[in-house]
Amino acid sequence: MYHRHTGRITAAALAATAATLSLTACQADGGTAAGTAPTPVAATVATASTTASAAAPAKATPTTPAAPASRPAGTRSASAAPVPASPAAATSSGTAPACTPDALEATAYQAAVRPPGTGTGAAVVQFTNVSAAACVLRGHPTVAGAGNGSPQHSVPLKVTRTGTAASVRLAPGGKAWVKLTFVQVQGEADGYCVSGATPSVFPTLVVGLPGAGKHQVALDDGVFAECDNKVTATAVTSVKPA
Repeated sequence: MYHRHTGRITAAALAATAATLSLTACQADGGTAAGTAPTPVAATVATASTTASAAAPAKATPTTPAAPASRPAGTRSASAAPVPASPAAATSSGTAPACTPDALEATAYQAAVRPPGTGTGAAVVQFTNVSAAACVLRGHPTVAGAGNGSPQHSVPLKVTRTGTAASVRLAPGGKAWVKLTFVQVQGEADGYCVSGATPSVFPTLVVGLPGAGKHQVALDDGVFAECDNKVTATAVTSVKPA
Protein backbone atom coordinates (compact mmCIF):
# COMPACT_ATOMS: atom_id res chain seq x y z
CA MET A 1 0.00 0.00 0.00
CA TYR A 2 2.74 2.47 0.87
CA HIS A 3 4.67 2.10 -2.40
CA ARG A 4 1.52 2.18 -4.57
CA HIS A 5 0.41 5.55 -3.05
CA THR A 6 3.86 6.99 -3.60
CA GLY A 7 3.76 5.99 -7.22
CA ARG A 8 0.42 7.76 -7.73
CA ILE A 9 1.78 11.02 -6.26
CA THR A 10 4.82 10.84 -8.53
CA ALA A 11 2.71 10.29 -11.64
CA ALA A 12 0.51 13.25 -10.76
CA ALA A 13 3.58 15.43 -10.29
CA LEU A 14 4.95 14.43 -13.66
CA ALA A 15 1.64 15.21 -15.35
CA ALA A 16 1.54 18.66 -13.81
CA THR A 17 5.08 19.34 -14.94
CA ALA A 18 4.24 18.32 -18.52
CA ALA A 19 1.23 20.64 -18.57
CA THR A 20 3.38 23.51 -17.36
CA LEU A 21 5.99 22.93 -20.05
CA SER A 22 3.27 22.77 -22.71
CA LEU A 23 1.78 26.07 -21.57
CA THR A 24 5.22 27.70 -21.58
CA ALA A 25 5.83 26.49 -25.13
CA CYS A 26 2.55 27.94 -26.29
CA GLN A 27 3.38 31.28 -24.71
CA ALA A 28 6.69 31.31 -26.50
CA ASP A 29 4.80 30.95 -29.82
CA GLY A 30 3.15 34.34 -29.31
CA GLY A 31 0.40 34.43 -26.72
CA THR A 32 -1.46 33.02 -23.76
CA ALA A 33 -4.83 31.47 -23.38
CA ALA A 34 -6.15 34.58 -21.66
CA GLY A 35 -4.60 36.89 -24.26
CA THR A 36 -2.46 38.77 -21.71
CA ALA A 37 1.20 39.61 -22.01
CA PRO A 38 3.55 37.41 -20.02
CA THR A 39 5.07 38.85 -16.85
CA PRO A 40 8.86 38.92 -16.99
CA VAL A 41 10.61 36.87 -14.33
CA ALA A 42 12.84 39.83 -13.34
CA ALA A 43 9.77 42.01 -12.78
CA THR A 44 8.22 39.30 -10.63
CA VAL A 45 11.37 39.09 -8.53
CA ALA A 46 11.59 42.90 -8.21
CA THR A 47 7.93 43.11 -7.18
CA ALA A 48 8.40 40.43 -4.59
CA SER A 49 11.49 42.20 -3.24
CA THR A 50 9.65 45.54 -3.04
CA THR A 51 6.72 43.93 -1.26
CA ALA A 52 9.04 42.25 1.22
CA SER A 53 10.83 45.50 1.88
CA ALA A 54 7.55 47.34 2.48
CA ALA A 55 6.38 44.65 4.84
CA ALA A 56 9.62 44.57 6.84
CA PRO A 57 9.74 46.93 9.83
CA ALA A 58 11.85 50.02 9.28
CA LYS A 59 15.16 50.09 11.09
CA ALA A 60 15.80 53.10 13.32
CA THR A 61 18.45 55.37 11.92
CA PRO A 62 21.13 56.07 14.56
CA THR A 63 21.28 59.72 15.46
CA THR A 64 24.20 61.75 16.67
CA PRO A 65 23.75 62.74 20.37
CA ALA A 66 22.80 66.37 20.71
CA ALA A 67 25.48 68.67 22.06
CA PRO A 68 24.98 69.37 25.78
CA ALA A 69 23.28 72.63 26.51
CA SER A 70 25.60 75.37 27.67
CA ARG A 71 25.80 75.80 31.44
CA PRO A 72 24.43 78.93 33.05
CA ALA A 73 27.05 81.48 33.94
CA GLY A 74 28.57 81.03 37.38
CA THR A 75 28.26 77.21 37.46
CA ARG A 76 30.92 74.57 36.99
CA SER A 77 31.07 70.86 36.32
CA ALA A 78 31.03 68.60 39.34
CA SER A 79 34.25 67.03 38.08
CA ALA A 80 36.09 70.35 37.85
CA ALA A 81 38.93 70.81 40.27
CA PRO A 82 38.15 73.35 43.07
CA VAL A 83 39.75 76.75 42.66
CA PRO A 84 41.57 77.81 45.81
CA ALA A 85 40.28 81.02 47.32
CA SER A 86 42.43 83.99 47.06
CA PRO A 87 44.17 84.85 50.11
CA ALA A 88 42.65 87.46 52.35
CA ALA A 89 43.94 91.03 51.53
CA ALA A 90 43.58 92.49 55.06
CA THR A 91 47.11 91.43 56.14
CA SER A 92 48.72 93.17 53.16
CA SER A 93 47.24 96.51 54.20
CA GLY A 94 49.47 96.62 57.27
CA THR A 95 46.69 98.05 59.41
CA ALA A 96 46.73 97.45 63.17
CA PRO A 97 45.32 99.19 66.25
CA ALA A 98 47.28 101.83 68.14
CA CYS A 99 49.61 100.47 70.78
CA THR A 100 48.15 100.65 74.27
CA PRO A 101 50.31 101.65 77.27
CA ASP A 102 50.34 98.05 78.50
CA ALA A 103 51.60 96.82 75.12
CA LEU A 104 54.83 98.82 75.37
CA GLU A 105 57.99 98.60 77.39
CA ALA A 106 60.20 101.73 77.35
CA THR A 107 63.94 101.93 78.03
CA ALA A 108 66.54 104.65 77.44
CA TYR A 109 70.27 104.93 76.81
CA GLN A 110 72.68 107.75 76.02
CA ALA A 111 73.01 108.45 72.29
CA ALA A 112 76.35 108.00 70.55
CA VAL A 113 75.92 111.26 68.60
CA ARG A 114 75.29 114.23 70.94
CA PRO A 115 76.28 117.87 71.37
CA PRO A 116 79.63 118.57 73.02
CA GLY A 117 79.55 119.17 76.77
CA THR A 118 79.49 117.40 80.09
CA GLY A 119 75.77 116.73 80.40
CA THR A 120 73.61 114.00 78.93
CA GLY A 121 73.51 115.73 75.55
CA ALA A 122 71.18 113.24 73.83
CA ALA A 123 69.31 110.04 74.65
CA VAL A 124 67.48 107.39 72.68
CA VAL A 125 64.19 106.04 74.03
CA GLN A 126 63.29 102.56 72.79
CA PHE A 127 59.73 101.19 72.73
CA THR A 128 59.22 97.42 72.52
CA ASN A 129 55.90 95.75 71.75
CA VAL A 130 55.54 93.21 74.57
CA SER A 131 51.99 92.17 73.58
CA ALA A 132 50.94 89.20 71.47
CA ALA A 133 49.49 91.32 68.64
CA ALA A 134 50.79 93.92 66.21
CA CYS A 135 50.14 97.57 67.02
CA VAL A 136 51.00 101.01 65.64
CA LEU A 137 52.93 103.97 67.03
CA ARG A 138 52.85 107.43 65.49
CA GLY A 139 53.87 111.00 66.25
CA HIS A 140 56.26 113.05 68.35
CA PRO A 141 56.68 112.51 72.10
CA THR A 142 55.98 114.70 75.07
CA VAL A 143 58.83 114.89 77.61
CA ALA A 144 58.91 115.81 81.27
CA GLY A 145 61.46 115.49 84.03
CA ALA A 146 60.01 113.19 86.73
CA GLY A 147 59.69 114.98 90.06
CA ASN A 148 60.75 112.51 92.69
CA GLY A 149 58.44 109.91 91.22
CA SER A 150 55.36 112.10 91.65
CA PRO A 151 53.53 113.25 88.49
CA GLN A 152 52.47 116.45 90.27
CA HIS A 153 56.12 117.44 90.61
CA SER A 154 57.13 116.58 87.05
CA VAL A 155 58.74 119.39 85.03
CA PRO A 156 57.49 119.60 81.43
CA LEU A 157 60.21 120.23 78.86
CA LYS A 158 59.55 122.39 75.84
CA VAL A 159 59.69 120.06 72.85
CA THR A 160 60.93 121.18 69.45
CA ARG A 161 59.72 118.63 66.92
CA THR A 162 61.89 117.43 64.07
CA GLY A 163 61.10 115.06 61.23
CA THR A 164 57.78 114.00 59.74
CA ALA A 165 55.44 111.79 61.75
CA ALA A 166 54.58 108.44 60.17
CA SER A 167 52.89 105.28 61.42
CA VAL A 168 55.27 102.59 62.62
CA ARG A 169 53.81 99.08 62.81
CA LEU A 170 55.27 96.92 65.55
CA ALA A 171 54.90 93.17 65.35
CA PRO A 172 55.09 91.33 68.68
CA GLY A 173 58.63 91.92 69.94
CA GLY A 174 59.15 94.75 67.42
CA LYS A 175 60.92 97.98 68.36
CA ALA A 176 60.64 101.68 67.55
CA TRP A 177 62.63 104.69 68.74
CA VAL A 178 62.67 108.42 69.39
CA LYS A 179 65.78 110.52 69.91
CA LEU A 180 65.89 113.35 72.42
CA THR A 181 68.57 116.02 72.09
CA PHE A 182 69.01 118.39 75.05
CA VAL A 183 70.60 121.74 75.59
CA GLN A 184 73.99 120.56 76.79
CA VAL A 185 75.51 121.27 80.21
CA GLN A 186 79.03 122.76 80.11
CA GLY A 187 81.95 122.79 82.54
CA GLU A 188 83.05 120.55 85.36
CA ALA A 189 81.44 119.45 88.60
CA ASP A 190 77.83 120.62 88.55
CA GLY A 191 78.46 122.46 85.29
CA TYR A 192 76.65 125.50 83.98
CA CYS A 193 74.29 126.56 81.22
CA VAL A 194 75.35 128.92 78.47
CA SER A 195 72.09 130.78 79.03
CA GLY A 196 73.02 131.41 82.69
CA ALA A 197 70.30 129.09 83.99
CA THR A 198 71.01 126.39 86.53
CA PRO A 199 71.34 122.91 85.05
CA SER A 200 68.54 120.47 85.81
CA VAL A 201 69.13 116.86 86.76
CA PHE A 202 66.41 114.19 86.57
CA PRO A 203 66.86 110.55 87.55
CA THR A 204 64.02 109.65 85.18
CA LEU A 205 62.00 111.18 82.38
CA VAL A 206 58.32 110.71 81.53
CA VAL A 207 57.96 110.22 77.78
CA GLY A 208 54.50 110.12 76.23
CA LEU A 209 53.30 109.13 72.76
CA PRO A 210 49.93 109.99 71.16
CA GLY A 211 47.43 107.29 72.09
CA ALA A 212 50.10 105.09 73.69
CA GLY A 213 50.29 106.58 77.18
CA LYS A 214 53.19 107.96 79.20
CA HIS A 215 56.22 105.90 80.15
CA GLN A 216 58.82 106.63 82.83
CA VAL A 217 62.35 105.79 81.76
CA ALA A 218 65.78 105.94 83.31
CA LEU A 219 69.15 105.97 81.56
CA ASP A 220 70.96 102.66 81.56
CA ASP A 221 73.94 104.62 82.97
CA GLY A 222 73.73 107.94 84.83
CA VAL A 223 71.02 110.62 85.03
CA PHE A 224 69.47 113.14 82.66
CA ALA A 225 71.33 116.46 82.98
CA GLU A 226 70.21 119.31 80.74
CA CYS A 227 69.82 123.10 80.48
CA ASP A 228 66.84 125.40 79.93
CA ASN A 229 64.27 122.56 80.08
CA LYS A 230 64.30 122.28 76.32
CA VAL A 231 64.56 119.22 74.12
CA THR A 232 64.49 118.50 70.40
CA ALA A 233 62.58 115.26 69.65
CA THR A 234 62.27 113.14 66.54
CA ALA A 235 59.04 111.41 65.55
CA VAL A 236 58.73 107.71 66.25
CA THR A 237 60.88 105.82 63.77
CA SER A 238 61.52 102.23 62.81
CA VAL A 239 65.20 103.06 62.20
CA LYS A 240 67.41 102.95 65.27
CA PRO A 241 69.00 106.40 65.77
CA ALA A 242 72.70 106.93 66.48
